Amino acid sequence: MRAFLLCFIPIFVAVDALGILPMYIGFTEHLKKKEKHRIVIQSIITAFVIGIAFLFLGKWIFRMLGVMVFDFKVAGGLVLLVIALRDLLQHEKPHRLSPETMGAVPIGTPLVTGPAVLTTMVMMLDSYGMPLTVASFIVNLVIVWVVFIFAEAISNVLGKAGSKAVSKIAHLLLAAIAVMMMRKGIFDTISYFLSQKST
Repeated sequence: MRAFLLCFIPIFVAVDALGILPMYIGFTEHLKKKEKHRIVIQSIITAFVIGIAFLFLGKWIFRMLGVMVFDFKVAGGLVLLVIALRDLLQHEKPHRLSPETMGAVPIGTPLVTGPAVLTTMVMMLDSYGMPLTVASFIVNLVIVWVVFIFAEAISNVLGKAGSKAVSKIAHLLLAAIAVMMMRKGIFDTISYFLSQKST
């Protein structure tokens, strides 16, 4: 259970279900209940397919490119830090999108499963293995599904200010995780080169 939580929490922070809630509401506020339900299903399926595909193909892609896991930790941590800082310092206004495709893009990706989530999952895969990472990702998608289904009720409870505050806290935690990833990547790089010299 401890290992699951250690794997689950970084993905939970990266997904930021409550943080993307205002965006989801903004995209779907003019739609009927039936259309919203279809968009929720479409977004969860899209997020799942992209996340699982990246989990299984990510390391193969690394090998093809000659990239080490610790290289990705540093680069991925840097990407996470930029994403976290960008979202902390600015707020994008939702635009009117086609209800036929908005479940896949931009809600399914990059809002639910974007660069932050993909990067975090690869890091968790390296640390905790495939079963725990997949399980943590699926549980997070279930949470996103629940949040979207009860979007209006949650928004009314939190209010606009509350939703914004939750999002900012989540992005602060994401920034901290990004720094941790870069630190581990740098230490792993140093250890790798020291071991290469000793042999």
